[in-house]
Amino acid sequence: MIYRVAADGVLVLHLGFILFVVLGGLFALRWRWAPLLHLPAVAWGVFIELSGGICPLTPLENLLRAKAGQAGYTAGFIEHYLLALIYPPGLTPQIQVVLAGVVIVANVLIYAVVRRRH
Repeated sequence: MIYRVAADGVLVLHLGFILFVVLGGLFALRWRWAPLLHLPAVAWGVFIELSGGICPLTPLENLLRAKAGQAGYTAGFIEHYLLALIYPPGLTPQIQVVLAGVVIVANVLIYAVVRRRH
């Protein structure tokens, strides 16, 4: 039971991290120090997408699910949980470049607003 709860916790953490990467620049509207945490997270997210790598949270969740007697998944977090909802089937390198571009453009726009307000 504890491994399943831990795996679900990693899943929630992973989703939160993805949301932070895409929208975390909005925290800079309130806290000037927020970019110190957010920009490295953006760099990591873009790196993972452009390199075709897998976030370390994915194998951690799979390990915890296996210890809980559940089946893990072979694809990454986005492919397993989100791709079917918001992207066409089959994550390709081209789609990963688009995802990285979305992260970059969203954050450039957010930080443009932040800069204007400060």
